[in-house]
Parts: sequence; structure tokens; C-alpha cells
Amino acid sequence: MGEARPGPAPVVREFTVLMPVFSLAFWGFIVGSSALLFPVALLVWLVTAPFDRRLRIQHLFTCFWASLYSWLNPLWRVRVEGKENIRPDRTYVMVANHQSFLDILILFRLFRHFKWVSKAEMFRIPCIGWNMTLNRYVKLRRGSPESIARMMATCEKHLAEGSSLMICPEGTRSEDGRLKPFKHGAFTLAQRAKVPLLPIVIEGTAYALPKHGFVLRGRHAIRIRVLPEIPVEQVVGPTTEELTAATRALFLRELGQTPDDAQAEPSVAGPSGALNRVG
Repeated sequence: MGEARPGPAPVVREFTVLMPVFSLAFWGFIVGSSALLFPVALLVWLVTAPFDRRLRIQHLFTCFWASLYSWLNPLWRVRVEGKENIRPDRTYVMVANHQSFLDILILFRLFRHFKWVSKAEMFRIPCIGWNMTLNRYVKLRRGSPESIARMMATCEKHLAEGSSLMICPEGTRSEDGRLKPFKHGAFTLAQRAKVPLLPIVIEGTAYALPKHGFVLRGRHAIRIRVLPEIPVEQVVGPTTEELTAATRALFLRELGQTPDDAQAEPSVAGPSGALNRVG
């Protein structure tokens, strides 16, 4: 509880002035490298898809591709904790908080198999979006009941095949780093499929690249923490609303934020006590 949270590090003024130039170079590197790496991704898909039913190799290549940008960026010190909590023999609904566009790149540093659930606009990005399609990640058009229904059916199929899902239950990036209300979709899926939830806490990305704008904000410590799974018996026991609120309360506690009035201090009983009353 007393740990220091990753946050902004001091940056000299001269370096701050150069950040727009560095940011332009960074995004240019992403565009240029993506144009070079997508043909490789296509080749990986052509060679492995016939025998790799869940596209695990394709996803591992995508993890490598996305991780390049945090490995090579000297401004970010990324620390991944708790990878041992991801058991290779289990299928999860993974839920992560969403502070920044960088979360997408950083979560690939887990190098564990999952299918992203992402807004449909991402799939239209040249090279990057095309690779998302090759991976059979799941499209969601927000505000469309038909798209939500297709997304839920596709996700249930992936879970039945043994592929975990990665979902940001806030639905969109936070404006200020504060945890937004959680939507029910991820928790409904976990209950229907009777699979454990795996909470993943991201810290530091909101400072490195806030929601609005594309200028990086200097040196930052970024941390991913994979928490212990919420076991199946605690997933299927409560109502969806109780499970959603209790999981959000867990994130609030881990982020050092106080509950708000909308979803404050839920209580969900369970044999391991991982989701008991927060307060």
C-alpha cells in the first residue's frame, strides 16, 4: 500500500522543448516500421495459419512487433510484474484499466496469448489494423447493438476454443487517469463461459501520453501488474452487476484511488476472499 506509484519524472526544459520533434520521429518510426513488418506478419500467417488454429504464433509475432516501440524508446522504463499469475493452461477474460493509447503497446509486453477486443476503427489503420484482422482480434462498433451482439458471440467462440480475451472494461481511455465506470460485457462473458477473470493494472501511461494529443511527455516509469486471478467460483456466484462493481473496486484500491458514488464499496463473497468488501 505504501509503494510509490509510477508518475512523471522531471525533465529539463530544453528536452521538453524538443518533445514535439522526438514525438514526430517516434510516430514516424511506427509508420515506417509497420510498413516493413506487415509483409512479415502476412508471411507468418500464410505459413502458420493452416496448422496453428488459434494463431498463437501470429500473436507472438505481434507481441514482438508492438514491444519494439517500448524497448527502443529511451523515455519509457517499463516494468512487468506478476506474469507468473498467467497460467499457461488456463483461459481467461483479462481486464485492464485504460489510461492511454500506449496501453495497447505496453500490454503486448506480457507475451501471453489473447485476443484483443478493440473498437472497429483500429482495424482500418493500414498495416497495424490489417495485422489485427490476421490475428482474428474482435471488432466492436460502440453504440451498435448488432455489433455488440456479434462481438459477444465471437468472444464466446474464442473462449470455447481456449483463447483468452483482453478487454478494457472502461470502454475508452480515461481523461485524467481516474478510473471510469466499468461496462458489463467482459464480466458477462466470464460468467457465461465460466472462466476466471484476470485483473491487469496499468500505471504511468496516462502521464507518458494523455488521451488528447500525440506529443510524448518526457521520461516516465510505466508498470504493468498482473494480479492473482479471480477464480471461477467467485465469477459465477454474484450477479453481473456485483461482479463488475467489485472488480472495479479492486482496481480502485490497487491504483490508490477512492471509490466514487456510482460504484462504491461493493461486497461479493467468495471462498478465497479476493473480492470481499473494499473500504
